[in-house]
Amino acid sequence: MSVIMTLELPGDPKGLEQFANQNRDKMQAVLEAAKQHGLIAHRFYGSDDDGRLMVLDEWPDRQSFESFFREQEPQIRPMMEAAGVTANPEASFWYQLATHDEFGWGA
Repeated sequence: MSVIMTLELPGDPKGLEQFANQNRDKMQAVLEAAKQHGLIAHRFYGSDDDGRLMVLDEWPDRQSFESFFREQEPQIRPMMEAAGVTANPEASFWYQLATHDEFGWGA
């Protein structure tokens, strides 16, 4: 069963978008590396209300993400710095519960 990984950070969503727009090749290179490690789905989200960023990913398992992140951290760090992130990211991992009320996402 796959896991959902969330990563919440204080940062500037517009700064991250600006970096991404100016460095599309770097963003794609990190994405390709993630896919090689088994990435199933990925999105960045931002909140202008409180200056926060969130990464929402789906991975086959926790180890796949951790392997990817160890390998790609030198490439990810400039993205985070461009968004004003100074804290070390701490990922949370979530697994689906059997509650018998699933809806959407192919349920």
